[in-house]
Amino acid sequence: MKAVKATLMYDGLGNIEKNVYIIFDKDIVNITREKPKDVEVVAEGVVTPAFIDAHSHIGMDRYGEPYQESELNEQMDSVLPLADALYSIYMDDKAFKHSIEFGVLYSSILPGSGNIIGGKGVLIRNYGRDIEDAFIKYVGVKAAFGYNPRSTTNWKGLRPSTRMGAIGILFNWLIKTKKTISLLEKGKKDPEEIDPVIEALIPVLKGEMPLRVHAHKEDDIAVLLMIKRKFNLKVTVEHAADVHSKETFEKIKREGVPLVYGPLDAHPYKVELKHEDWKNAKYLLEVKPFFGLMSDHPFSIQANLYLQLRHFIRLGMSKAEAIKLITYNNAKILGIEDKLGSLEKGKWASLVVWNGDPFNLENYPTHVFAEGELIHEANL
Repeated sequence: MKAVKATLMYDGLGNIEKNVYIIFDKDIVNITREKPKDVEVVAEGVVTPAFIDAHSHIGMDRYGEPYQESELNEQMDSVLPLADALYSIYMDDKAFKHSIEFGVLYSSILPGSGNIIGGKGVLIRNYGRDIEDAFIKYVGVKAAFGYNPRSTTNWKGLRPSTRMGAIGILFNWLIKTKKTISLLEKGKKDPEEIDPVIEALIPVLKGEMPLRVHAHKEDDIAVLLMIKRKFNLKVTVEHAADVHSKETFEKIKREGVPLVYGPLDAHPYKVELKHEDWKNAKYLLEVKPFFGLMSDHPFSIQANLYLQLRHFIRLGMSKAEAIKLITYNNAKILGIEDKLGSLEKGKWASLVVWNGDPFNLENYPTHVFAEGELIHEANL
């Protein structure tokens, strides 16, 4: 076992502690104010949990490669629940190394938003040797509303040119799947007879797998919430960057739907983002639905995920609560809060030691531990 001394510890749950020792092996064994005996203290500084990016495309759209090499979207059809983001990730993307250097150790990687249903999203370790080593779990099926799926009419397959067309295609598959579930339950259809596309959607219709829906504008979020009620789906709102009033955030909160917000520092390059502004976060903080943050890498760089927190602090959030957005909150949204997201006994020993408060620009991680192993030590 080993230990780090936290002169200041952000625990990921919105609390801070001073002058504590975190004792760990692969998992955190104890957190104590007493200096441990017979345990080497390997680092000292301000300590945070490892950061978690709840929505990114890292490893699919890669550093230093031409756009033609991107694997963000599969263009063969508009409904692809069998597509799996895991199989388009290259772990030798240099962006992973940069993310690790700034404390982002875990990524929820989703297919892009050019399709109505883009495929399965996956949670990985950024420090994995290959995709098998990196894989942790599946975290939902990606869907997209709004401009993006209707902007891809030159791609293959059945393509919508309007938002109502996109929702119509989605309805077709949701209704087919719902009817198939009913036939299976009545014994009128055998599992071997099921179309693989419908079979892949059954966990979504049963609420076993969340539908993670790209939606920026207030009207598209309203559509999502209506569909959620109609089919009794488990969903997350992904983005909401164009929301510029309290009312939509209030709807999201009433429905109990998690929100993966952002990214705050990306260029608003299309009309459906014409109201994007970091100041919109004030409505989010007034209403307080349950939310975490995304980088949407490469649209904003994942290594800079924690820099987005400055906007929330400026709007009145405490530093400890801000850290929670990219630790515990993201872990809970991804269903891995029993292992990650906070510094507590029994959780994975994935933590970051800083040479000072991470909210001071001159400070940086000196040591990064992943499941107990030192994977980065600053040499600059």
